[in-house]
Formats: sequence, structure tokens, C-alpha cells
Amino acid sequence: MGMRLLPDSKLNLLPAIWIALLVAAHAQNAKPPSQSGPAATIPVNVKVVTLPVTVRDKHGAVVSNLTKDDFNLSEDGRPQAIKYFNHDTNLPLNLGLLVDTSMSQRNVIDDERTASQHFLDQMLTNANDRAFVIQFDREVDLLEDLTSDKGKLRNAIDQLGAPQFQHTTSDNSSDHDQGQGHHRYGGGGTTLYDGIYLASNEVMKQQKGRKAIVILTDGVDRGSRETLNSAIEAAQRADTVVYALYYKGEEGHSSSGGYPAGGGGRHGGWGYPGGGYPGGGGGYPGGRGGGQRPQSQESHVDGKKILEQICSQTGGRIFEVTKKETAEQAFTTIAGEMRSQYLLGYTPDKSSDPGYHKIVLTANKKDLTVQTREGYYAD
Repeated sequence: MGMRLLPDSKLNLLPAIWIALLVAAHAQNAKPPSQSGPAATIPVNVKVVTLPVTVRDKHGAVVSNLTKDDFNLSEDGRPQAIKYFNHDTNLPLNLGLLVDTSMSQRNVIDDERTASQHFLDQMLTNANDRAFVIQFDREVDLLEDLTSDKGKLRNAIDQLGAPQFQHTTSDNSSDHDQGQGHHRYGGGGTTLYDGIYLASNEVMKQQKGRKAIVILTDGVDRGSRETLNSAIEAAQRADTVVYALYYKGEEGHSSSGGYPAGGGGRHGGWGYPGGGYPGGGGGYPGGRGGGQRPQSQESHVDGKKILEQICSQTGGRIFEVTKKETAEQAFTTIAGEMRSQYLLGYTPDKSSDPGYHKIVLTANKKDLTVQTREGYYAD
């Protein structure tokens, strides 16, 4: 038996405080009116779609001097007006580090552990920045929950690849408490999709501001309860950008046979009540369907292409770790992108039907590449 799921929140319904922040930033960039008039008011229940945006020039350098008038936005082919625009480089970061510790990564686990230490050094530079650490193999293990305490995060990184004690949880398991760590969600093999889903749905969805997940993996999933599509959907619903550091794994290796699903960690499991879960699986785009979908056990899976799909559809990108292109360099690049992100917001020109809506954002200026998520889900 697992813990009770955290209740879902409605997508893109931002609290009044966050909307006020964006409106204030927009007002600072706007030209003053020719004559005074009543102050504009924004209804607190307005539906706002937010986009974290990174822009690079033809040389790959981040561009950080644009205004909202430098962008063109459309939803499902219909032009949209950008109403909220923010480029505050001092906003705190909420970051998730997901590390693949499955058997296919056994030869690079030391490199992953070292790279994870670089993650702390490069990404958490503001006192209000927070991060959490997850390892995933046959289970998803939350080693440390969202915290700004680098000491706790370093201790969690030191435990990467080490066996975690577990016990059987009961129906009376307590809810997920931040700061506890060591919550587990049972699967079998390499539960990459489960890790992304849980990091997005149970941690990131409750946070505001700049949010990103960084995954260290070969991109091959074996044994997740969630699908690739539902993992991407969860990240999009949580307004979370996904980056990946690709470590080429051992081809043909499979570790999914015979492992039990479920189980609990030291402080309760990352499972679902009764051993199952509602609404698992589902198509993409267009929302999730009901019922659990088994994952196919393919002998050869192109993990790099899978990671490219996850990253591109959530607004991130992939870095292949080699001797020339190190993890430390990748984290430096990611940190620079996160610190220079634009936050754009708009209210759809008509009531969005439930399901997936495609977004296209481009820059007016020549030779600029815009990096953002490709769409969102409306409930």
C-alpha cells in the first residue's frame, strides 16, 4: 500500500501574487500613458498560460535584452497577445536532480555522482534557490526533498547508487512531507518515466517561479508504470522545463525481470493507494486516458531520441556527456539559461477546450532561436 496522492491543482491558474508580479514587471517595461486613468485590475481567477523562454543567437549565446514586442505568439494557429512579461534574473530557482542508477549505468555511476556535485556548485548560487534529489532504477527513490540546504543535498548525492532500506507501508501511511527524503515508488527495471512524472506532479506542481528538472541517464526506460507521453504531460502541467545529460548506457541490457512493484521507503512509499493508480497512461497530445499501460520491453531503444523528445516538448534540451563535452560545462550552460529566462504570460483568446493546445513562439529579429515548451493541457 502506498501513500495518498497529493491533490491535483488546475493548470495555469496562477495566484494573485504571481500575476501581480508579472503585471508589475510588464508595467515597468511599458510606455507611460499620455494621460492618467484608472489603474488596470486583473481578476484573480483569470486563466493565464505561462511560458519559460530562452533565446539564443546564431552562435548559441543567450540573448537577454528582448522585450515582449520582440515575440510573436500563437495558440492552435490563432495569434495571441502577450500580456505578462518578466525578465527578473534574480528570481529563485526550484530544481530537481534525477539520476539513473540502474545497471545500464553502472560503469558511469561515479561520473554521475561527481556531475551531481557540479550541479550544486553551478545551479544553486542564490540563497533562495532550492533543489531535490531523486535516484531511479527499479524504483524511484526521493533521497532529499526540496531544500536550500546544500549539506543535505550533498549527503543525498553521496548516497546515489547505494541500496535504500524499505518496508511495507499500510493504508494508514502518512502523506508526503517535504524534507523527509527516501520516499519510494515501486516499478521494475529503469523507471525513468515514473521519476519524471512524480518529480513533476508531486514536487514541482506546487511550486512557483523558475522550475527545471535535470536528468542524468541513458534515456532507456524499462518497467515504468507511467508512459513517455504521461511523463511529458506531467512536466508540462507543472510548467517545468526538462534538461537531460545523456550518458550512453550498455546496449541490450535489461534489468526489468522479476522485480516486485510497490514497496515503501523509510518514511512511506511513493506509491498509489491499493497498489494501483487512477488514470495511468494516456495519449499525447489530448490528455490522459484511464487504466494502466504496460511498457514495451524492446531490446534496442534509442534513449537519446527519447530524451530529445522529452526536452524539446517541455522547453529544455539535451547534452551528450563526453570527454570533450563535460557535465560541468553542461550545468554551466543550463544555469546560464535558467538565470536569463524570460517569463511570458497570456490569456487564451477564447475558452480553451479540455486537452492539448499547441503553442508556437517566435522572435521577430533574424537569426534568433526561441526555446520554450510546445504546448499545454487545459482541464
